[in-house]
Amino acid sequence: MLAESESAGKSGERHVLDLGTVGFAESSQLQSELAALRTAGEIPDVLVFLEHPAVITIGAFGGEQNIVVPRSVLESKGIPVVHADRGGDATYHGPGQLVGYPILDLRNRGRDVHQYVHDLEEVIVRTLNDYSIGAHRDSDYPGIWMGQEKVCAVGIRVVHWVTKHGFALNINNDLTPFSYITPCGIAGRGVTSMSRLLGLELKICEVMNSIVRHFSDVFDMNTHGGVVKQG
Repeated sequence: MLAESESAGKSGERHVLDLGTVGFAESSQLQSELAALRTAGEIPDVLVFLEHPAVITIGAFGGEQNIVVPRSVLESKGIPVVHADRGGDATYHGPGQLVGYPILDLRNRGRDVHQYVHDLEEVIVRTLNDYSIGAHRDSDYPGIWMGQEKVCAVGIRVVHWVTKHGFALNINNDLTPFSYITPCGIAGRGVTSMSRLLGLELKICEVMNSIVRHFSDVFDMNTHGGVVKQG
């Protein structure tokens, strides 16, 4: 997978990759490899899209106390728990949720992590506006919200000013597994999805194209090669 991604990046046209369904551990390894190449200047900025099989991940600021059901429940449903090197707390990934992992060099973008997170959120806000979903930021909590319900989680890591991880936008995914955790460690708030808000199932590829368009505008990133589907 890395060889294909690396080649795509060097072409100067294929900066957006759709990897389909990829396990969390495999995606973490790929991100590390791409980030190392980006740090060395061997590839340009890359935006990676994928979906994960069902998994609960716990970020650097979280703990397993935010898993609120017995492990036997998760095991019976085939949902593993893994620790991630991103920021944030506990979240769930699964089919129907679109995950975006930008590998960007912030040395070319003012070395401002807070601005980067703000811009990442702006991309999602604009995308949701395309679907007449008036989502918003919350000054107390990262991510994108509809009222008291989160529709998109944001968790990043920056090493040598190169970004990893990113956002997870709930589109058509089953929201039930979020009840197995305290999402992002925030008690008293809920989780929603685009399909739940709109009352219909969406084409993930269309949402992806909307994100790419806004990502290109917000980050001034050349995506004229379009999305390259891998595998």
